[in-house]
Amino acid sequence: QVQLKESGGGLVQAGESLRVSCLASGSIFSTNDMGWYRQAPGKQRELVAAITSSGSTNYADSVKGRFTISRDNAKNTVYLQMNSLKPEDTAVYYCAAAPTGSQKYDYWGQGTQVTVST
Repeated sequence: QVQLKESGGGLVQAGESLRVSCLASGSIFSTNDMGWYRQAPGKQRELVAAITSSGSTNYADSVKGRFTISRDNAKNTVYLQMNSLKPEDTAVYYCAAAPTGSQKYDYWGQGTQVTVST
């Protein structure tokens, strides 16, 4: 069982940066692949970025070059650094965990709101 809690969301202006964090507990964090998803009003939830237990990363095309996912296994935390934010990045951002290699994100946080104003 994994518990996830996001933090760090907020309101920023277009072009600014924000970092969201996700603290995991209840399992061996280092053996899980981690992902950041987002859901905007009226849209489906989409994968923004993911990082495997070994540190490999992948990103949605819409955020490549602007967002960076990282993890600190000693702190049981995964981060999403978001630079050059755009209004279309506005969404609730969710942290998710999957057993390594499974691509099955079975555990989810409650989400944190990120709002980018023009």
